Amino acid sequence: MPASRIINNPAEGLKHPRDLLRLFFSYHLFLAFIFGILFHFDLPPEILGSQDPKLYAIVSLAYLVLVLTSGMLIALKTLSYERQTDFAVFVDIAAITLLMHASGGVNTGLGMLLLVSIAAGSLTIRRHAALLFAATASLAILAEQVFSHLYHSFPTTAYTQAGLLGASFFAMAWLADVLSSRLLETEKLASQQELDLANLAQLNEYIIQHMQTGIIIADENGQIRLENEAALNLLGQPETEEQASLDQAYPALSSQLEQWTRNPEYEPQIFRSSEAGRDLQANFIPLGSDEQIGTLIFLKDYALVTEQLQQMKLASLGRLSASIAHEIRNPLGAISHAGQLLEESPQIGSGDKRLTEIIRNNSQRVNAIIENVLQLSRRDRTQFQKIELKPWLKNLATEFRQNKNLDPGNLTVQTTPKNTLILADPSQLRQVLICLLENAINHFHQDKCKLLLQINSGIFPESGGGYIDVIDNGPGIKSGIARQIFEPFFTTHTTGTGLGLYIAKELSESNRVRLEYTPVPTGGSCFHISFSGLRKKVFNE
Repeated sequence: MPASRIINNPAEGLKHPRDLLRLFFSYHLFLAFIFGILFHFDLPPEILGSQDPKLYAIVSLAYLVLVLTSGMLIALKTLSYERQTDFAVFVDIAAITLLMHASGGVNTGLGMLLLVSIAAGSLTIRRHAALLFAATASLAILAEQVFSHLYHSFPTTAYTQAGLLGASFFAMAWLADVLSSRLLETEKLASQQELDLANLAQLNEYIIQHMQTGIIIADENGQIRLENEAALNLLGQPETEEQASLDQAYPALSSQLEQWTRNPEYEPQIFRSSEAGRDLQANFIPLGSDEQIGTLIFLKDYALVTEQLQQMKLASLGRLSASIAHEIRNPLGAISHAGQLLEESPQIGSGDKRLTEIIRNNSQRVNAIIENVLQLSRRDRTQFQKIELKPWLKNLATEFRQNKNLDPGNLTVQTTPKNTLILADPSQLRQVLICLLENAINHFHQDKCKLLLQINSGIFPESGGGYIDVIDNGPGIKSGIARQIFEPFFTTHTTGTGLGLYIAKELSESNRVRLEYTPVPTGGSCFHISFSGLRKKVFNE
C-alpha cells in the first residue's frame, strides 16, 4: 500500500484563516458597490451624500478601489493574512467614517456598519487586534463629531450617540474575542479528532496489509472494498488498483459467501481459487449491527492448519516412537535372532526352514515399519529454498538410475519452461519423489526393461505455481481403493509397510504443496505435486 504520513501536529489540520478573509472581502466588495450604486443612481435612502455629495463621491470611489486592491493582495498572497485583515478593517473605518460625515454624521446610523468590520476582523485575527480596532473606530467617530462641532457642519451635536456607538464597538470586540476563543478551541478539538481518526485508519490499514491472515472486505453488493497482500498471495492473484466484484474475481469464495448469507450456521468448506491454487478455509463475519453493510472475510491457508496438526501429531508420535523402540524393537530383535539360529541349525527340516523364512521376512517388515515411524517422528523443520527444477530433477534421476540399475530410457525427465522455480525443502521433496519412484518399481510386475518412468514438471499459467508429475506404465490403482492409498498402513503389496505414500503425503503437506493421485487413461499411474506461485513475500518462510 502507499506509504501514508501520520500527522502529529493538530494545527496542520486547521482550516486556514484566509477562508474567513475571503468572506470578509466579499462583504467589503458588496458594501462598496452598494454605496456607489445607491448614490450615483439616486436610489433611497436619500441621506447618502446629502451633506457633502462631492466628498461622498470621491470616498465611495476610493473605497471601491481600495477593496479591489485588497482582493488582489488576497489572491496574490503577498502579505500575511494578519496584515491584510488590518488593512481591510482600517480602510473600512476610514471610508465609513468619511461617508457618514458626508451623509449627515452619527445620526445617520452608518457608523453601525463598523460593528461588522470590527467583529469580522477580531474573528479573523483572533484576539490580536480586537481592542485596537474598537479603539480606532471609537476615536474616528469622536473625531468626526468634534470636527463637525468645531466647523458647524451640522446644526446639532451628537456626542452622546457617538459615545454609545464607541461603547458598542468595545462590546462587540469583547464578544468577538470570546466567540473567537471558543471557536478556536472547538476547531482544535474537531481537528484533533479528525486527525486521530485519520491516523487510526492509516494504522489499521498498515496492520491489515502486514497481517499473515488473508483479509477481504466485501460490501452488501459483493463488491471488494479491501484485500490485503496476504489474501492476494493466498488466492494467487496479482495486485491491482481496480476494485472488482467478488463473484468475478473469486467465484468459489463468492459461492461460499452466498451460502453463508442465506444460512449463518453454514460451515465453510475447503476450497481453491483456481485449479492450481491452494486449499483455503474462509471465515465470514458480518459488518454492522442493524443491517448488514458488508462482510469481513478471513482466509487461512489450510496447509498451515494441517501443518500445525502435524506438529501436534509428530510430538505425540515422538513420544510413542521411544516406547516402540524399547518395547517392540528389542523383542523383535530377539525373535529375528532366534529365527536365524533355527535356520542355521543342522537338525531343522526343509518344512521348518519355510517357517523360519516367514519369521525372517515378517521381522524385517515390522522393523521397516518401526524405521519409518521413527524417521517420521525425527523429521526436521521444513527449510524452504528456491529450487530450479530442471538441473535438480536431472541430478535426482541420475542418482536414482544408478542406485536401481536402470537404463536412461527407464526414467526420463522433462521440464517446461527450463527456468521453472519452486519453493520447497530440497531434502524432503527428494524423499517424496524417491518414495513415488520406488512405489512405481515395487508395483511393476513385468520385466524391468519395459518399465517407463517419467518426471514432468512445469508452471501453471493461471497461478504461476509449479508442478511435478511422476508417471509410470504400471498396472495403475483401482478406483475403489484410490482414496485409501495415502492412509497409514494401507498396502496392496504382501511385503509392503503401507507407510511410504503416507509419509510422502505428510512431507508434501509440511512443504505446503498438494500430492494427488491421477489415473492415466492409457494405463498406469500419475502422482501430481502442485506448488504455490512465488510472490514478493512468502509468509512463514
